[in-house]
Amino acid sequence: MNGRKKQKINGRMKKISLKMKLTLLHAFLMTVVVCLLLLLMASLGGREMMAGVRIHLEDKVQKAQDDIHYEKGRLKFQSDLMDLERGIYLSVYSSDGTLLYGKIPYAFDNSQKFSDKELRKTGSRGEEFYLLDSIIQIPGYGVAAVRGVASITDAKEEFEKVLKIALVALPLMAAVIVLLSYYMTVHTLQPVSRITRTVHSIQKEGDLSLRIGLGEGNDEIYQMAATFDRLLEQIEKSMGRERQFTSDVSHELRTPISSILLQCETLLEDPHMDEETREGLEMIRKKAEQLSHMLSQLLLLSRADQGRARVEREVLDFSELTRMSVEVACENAWEKRISIEQEITPDLYLEGDETLLIRFWMNLLNNSICYGREEGHIRVKVRPEEGVICGQIEDDGIGISQEALPHIWERFYQEDPSRSRRDSSGLGLSMVQWIVKAHQGQIRVESVRGKGTRFSFTFPSCEKG
Repeated sequence: MNGRKKQKINGRMKKISLKMKLTLLHAFLMTVVVCLLLLLMASLGGREMMAGVRIHLEDKVQKAQDDIHYEKGRLKFQSDLMDLERGIYLSVYSSDGTLLYGKIPYAFDNSQKFSDKELRKTGSRGEEFYLLDSIIQIPGYGVAAVRGVASITDAKEEFEKVLKIALVALPLMAAVIVLLSYYMTVHTLQPVSRITRTVHSIQKEGDLSLRIGLGEGNDEIYQMAATFDRLLEQIEKSMGRERQFTSDVSHELRTPISSILLQCETLLEDPHMDEETREGLEMIRKKAEQLSHMLSQLLLLSRADQGRARVEREVLDFSELTRMSVEVACENAWEKRISIEQEITPDLYLEGDETLLIRFWMNLLNNSICYGREEGHIRVKVRPEEGVICGQIEDDGIGISQEALPHIWERFYQEDPSRSRRDSSGLGLSMVQWIVKAHQGQIRVESVRGKGTRFSFTFPSCEKG
């Protein structure tokens, strides 16, 4: 059970973005710090507040002694003895305990005896007080007592009010912390977002010339971006060299392959050639034609990679072009007794390269024939939709495994040895994908191993020229 819970938690965490994770982490830590500070304030603040009350009480009682004078047979008091500064009550008494001047709290029990310079804590009517008496000698008058009283209960209530305000403000503080944390996280991770966008652009467009270009910076993200840019530069150079090599090799091999085909054709015209030799030459000619076709596709793909492939656009009847391609493919399908069914809506036009679109259809049809089953079926459908031409080619052949589906567009990819025994260069579907992209179309594939494969595509349509 614990393992399942951990897996669920890990699965949920993976769905949360890094921005949110950092925001939550930072907000959690800051909230914990604020809560700890509140607890510390509650713990130490109460004691410090009580100590402050005591100190202020002692100070007020000491100062009150200087505000009492005896003149012309009367005691005179400064008016500030009546002021309730910070909740401290001051009063003056004669030697027999008679109140001469000042105030006392309503709830305070004033019957307690005087005790010189002794700070006491006393309770009365549910309240607590600090009590401090000072016995003084007034020249010309005699002995008097100054009594200071401070309410501990009032001080505690004031402190509790402060704590309540802090607790009420805590959610607001947490919200502000979350917003600030999110802003700081987003600002900090902006370079990461830029890196991600650049990678997505490279992945989508295949343009290795793109760079992140964060500029100068000393933190780890800037260093990572600079490293990534250097890596992209190396990959671009490496791919450029590879493309140039492929283009050069394909171009150079065309001449000797053409010579081999020419020689085979010349030799096969000899009527006196024995059957065994003729069969050998036919095999050589067939393989040379396959190699010539592969080189032609490889050279075109290489030029496309370098941005040098030319697409000659004109308004074409895609319906008629599809019918012509199916008719040619029927000859190859007949050898495996595969029937090709057509559902083609007439008069569908697009703007494209006729040679490339014919190659598009022949590659798809030959692929379905190559991997179709004996006496099987191939269904070709072309129909219009709003603004596009939709097409499908479906077979009931050996199919493609789900693991292999993402790789079928890769050059020279073959899923298993059974496929590699067939007359396939592994370039046909790569060429199909490039032709579709060159015509601003889309193509996708669905397949079930052992049941067949369906290619679906769309091309932008146009009006008849």
